[in-house]
Amino acid sequence: MAKIEIKVPDIGDYDGVPVIEVLVAVGDTVEVDQGLVTLESDKATMEVPSSAAGVISELHVKVGDTVADGAVIAVLETNDKAEAVEEKPSANADEASAAAPAKQTESTKDASTKAASENAGDGDEKTGGSPSDGRGSASAADAEGKHNGGGPQPAAPSGRKADIECEMLVLGAGPGGYTAAFRAADLGLDTVLVERYPDLGGVCLNVGCIPSKALLHAAAVIDGASHAGEMGIEFGKPRITLDKLRDYKNKVVGQLTKGLGGMARQRKVRVITGVGRFLSANELEVTSEDGKTQLVAFRQCVIAAGSQAVKLPGFPWDDPRVMDSTDALELADVPKKLLVVGGGIIGLEMATVYSALGSAVTVVEFMDQLMPDTDKDLVKPLADRLKKQGVEIHLQVKAAGVDAQKKGLKISFESAEDGGKAPDAQMFDRVLVAVGRAPNGGKLDAEKAGVKVTERGFIPVDRQMRTTASHIFAIGDLVGNPMLAHKASHEAKLAAEVASGAKKEWVARVIPSVAYTDPEIAWVGVTENEAKARGLKVGVGKFPWAASGRAIGISRTEGFTKLLFDEASGQVIGGGIVGVHAGELIAEIALAIEMGCEVGDIAHTIHPHPTLSESVAMAAEMFDGTITDLYAPKKKA
Repeated sequence: MAKIEIKVPDIGDYDGVPVIEVLVAVGDTVEVDQGLVTLESDKATMEVPSSAAGVISELHVKVGDTVADGAVIAVLETNDKAEAVEEKPSANADEASAAAPAKQTESTKDASTKAASENAGDGDEKTGGSPSDGRGSASAADAEGKHNGGGPQPAAPSGRKADIECEMLVLGAGPGGYTAAFRAADLGLDTVLVERYPDLGGVCLNVGCIPSKALLHAAAVIDGASHAGEMGIEFGKPRITLDKLRDYKNKVVGQLTKGLGGMARQRKVRVITGVGRFLSANELEVTSEDGKTQLVAFRQCVIAAGSQAVKLPGFPWDDPRVMDSTDALELADVPKKLLVVGGGIIGLEMATVYSALGSAVTVVEFMDQLMPDTDKDLVKPLADRLKKQGVEIHLQVKAAGVDAQKKGLKISFESAEDGGKAPDAQMFDRVLVAVGRAPNGGKLDAEKAGVKVTERGFIPVDRQMRTTASHIFAIGDLVGNPMLAHKASHEAKLAAEVASGAKKEWVARVIPSVAYTDPEIAWVGVTENEAKARGLKVGVGKFPWAASGRAIGISRTEGFTKLLFDEASGQVIGGGIVGVHAGELIAEIALAIEMGCEVGDIAHTIHPHPTLSESVAMAAEMFDGTITDLYAPKKKA
């Protein structure tokens, strides 16, 4: 082991430049050119990169320190025999979060699942030929399945002649997979995309995000018509034609998947339909529905195989009346009585749909609130509205037994707390089990390629999305929470660009989440629950939509917008919105966090009036004490 001092490079005539962010901690493994600290002069912000790969043994600066040319930032322990990219450290390897969080002061650190330095600069684009000709964007060692350490030894090559050869193989064509494939093709890599569904788009487009939103729109139309009488507009009771509703949903899905197929052809991305499993470090076997196989030889690969719904034991899954989210979206019928097991986002979205279509819906949630990871105040308006619509909600209750009878499914319940009460056993026509999703990492034989997979099926990756096999990347649901399509697509672009030679790392500070219920709930960054648990000193600005002219005009005043500010710096570090179109509004708060906005930056940005979006500025004014649209008592000095 050798020790290297990392020093501040030539920064011109500046002296006493402040350190505004420390991006690593003692014990972190870093790569060449990875950012260690961020400096900010009066004219520019820059990062001090590591000049070598290794492990941080000493840190000589902290946020608020000032430095000059030649100042020692950190001491790095290097090992000449160590590989450049290691599996990233994780407090819990099973969680396998996609990258180590940025190291900041506790008062300003956000709730990002990943953060790292700004881009260290793109390398030259490199393109080339087949996996066997020694060219392409990866080094020759990478193309041969170079091992990063910490992962299993790859299997020996099969010795079979490949049916297809490519520079880049992408396994899985969801939002992450097709984005990786398209970006890799745009950068000049000969790309093959493997997808189990007949149409591109993965779970999200085919049986997840998109069809559910189409049905939620239909539910909103039904609900809006039922309240139109308040405005003197009378509609008759809606008649639901399930076949037409199903066709509408399928048309929405088809429009998007058809577009993806066209874009794949335009980019000359070769698409193979089937299920892929690794045979060795550079071989994947794809089995089609008819049992035929094709052997694909690749130089580099992006694993984007996603996740699947968790199937709770104890339920008769061979009974079609027991559904997961995919089954629920098929709309086989509208059951008279529907039980939803799990009060998370998916369960509540489906409860919203089926309640609007006429089902009597009951929701049971094991925890003490709906959407347990969300602040309670954000969830309350949704819970209140669901109850007004006749949805029964039972918290700290679990489905303990299922008796499948000819006339229905008899479900018995137990309290999740000692001495607690549970509802009596009831008969339901259908049961939807929506208790989360599990990653598919354990179904790919990825260990044969030298890729580490945890017991839970997650694939650990570093800040460049590399696995323990440096020529294989992984993205999306199977690299860790949150399991969100928009996270996967950003990871996908990064992986494709790194595979093409770019020197980049994950730089997103926060990832927004949205529940497309009615009202919608959206949040980003630090939550109040998290701030309390971490002992952060935060201030909260909350603006009730009851004072919003736009919300009053559309008769939807149950919502509010809140912002969380670091009390020391005044920077926004989190926010949440509950109300109609909350998902369309949350991006402004995400951008504000990314840009390091302070309260005045938001409050002084002129928002159009009357809009729901101006509630963001008014929440900032509530915190700042400058609000005029409400009376807010002055803060005590």
